[in-house]
Amino acid sequence: MKGPILIDLEEGEIVRPDTAPAVPDVVGERAAMQQVAALAARKPSRLARWFWSLLVALVGFVVSLAAWDYVNGLLARSPVLGMIAFGLVALFCLVLLVIALRELAAFARLSRLDRVHKDAADALASHDLGAARGVVDKLGKLYAGRDDMTWGRARFAEQRADVLDADGLLGLAEVTLLAPLDERAVREVEAAARQVAMVTAIVPLALADVFTALTANLRMIRRIAEIYGGRSGAFGSWRLTRTVLSHLVATGAVAVGDDLIGSVAGGGVLSKVSRRFGEGVINGALTARVGVAALEVCRPLPYHATKRPAVTGIVKRALSGLFSKD
Repeated sequence: MKGPILIDLEEGEIVRPDTAPAVPDVVGERAAMQQVAALAARKPSRLARWFWSLLVALVGFVVSLAAWDYVNGLLARSPVLGMIAFGLVALFCLVLLVIALRELAAFARLSRLDRVHKDAADALASHDLGAARGVVDKLGKLYAGRDDMTWGRARFAEQRADVLDADGLLGLAEVTLLAPLDERAVREVEAAARQVAMVTAIVPLALADVFTALTANLRMIRRIAEIYGGRSGAFGSWRLTRTVLSHLVATGAVAVGDDLIGSVAGGGVLSKVSRRFGEGVINGALTARVGVAALEVCRPLPYHATKRPAVTGIVKRALSGLFSKD
């Protein structure tokens, strides 16, 4: 058949370039950090909690009973070997007990930070000087054994007697005690954002960006907690991470707009960079937002005398040189 093929369209089906629907933009849609936040913040159902609780209890019971029968049988056959097996089981149980105690201590440290933060917020709201003095006393005890806080504690002790209002006292504590810690924590956020952005942009493997985003954010949140005096164990770190990401999901802060991306990469990002580089910018920006939320959660005092770090500034410093602005 020669000549063009004509296809008759029904009325209403004519599509012109100016009326055609826009091509969906997949850059940043369900980016790695958004997937990580959604997965970590999702609350398990009651049925799932019962399932895992009963499974752990059943496996623990079966393993304990099998170990008991094995040790008793070995004692009956060979007392020497039986005593060796009993000693190994006893040492294993002792290690489990030490791990459990460390996890409980980690939860206690995180709870102490939460209490100090809540008391400080109440003191600022009520302008209660007595409550503010109680907060700074708790803060002094929290950092009493840290050598890196010696200069700050000495400076605060010299100046606190001259401050006669709650806002000024807590502001002085922020400037003298928390300012060096804030700087270190922000550097951790920048490093995590840089790592996530680089891996997303360079590594083409499937799910590599999700894995990197998850591990980098877990490590970042744990280090931020350690900087502020809330060292956490494995379960404590996961609980803290869920708290941070749940807050981000609830407030809608896991969405990144073109204004933030444009400020990082020089505008018109989606038309100037490849898909992977665009996702790298987005994942880095979302990691920075997670880091700022972690600062607010782990910091023993709310931001009052000092400004909360801006996400845009953190992303600019973290991704400086990684993405060209030409």
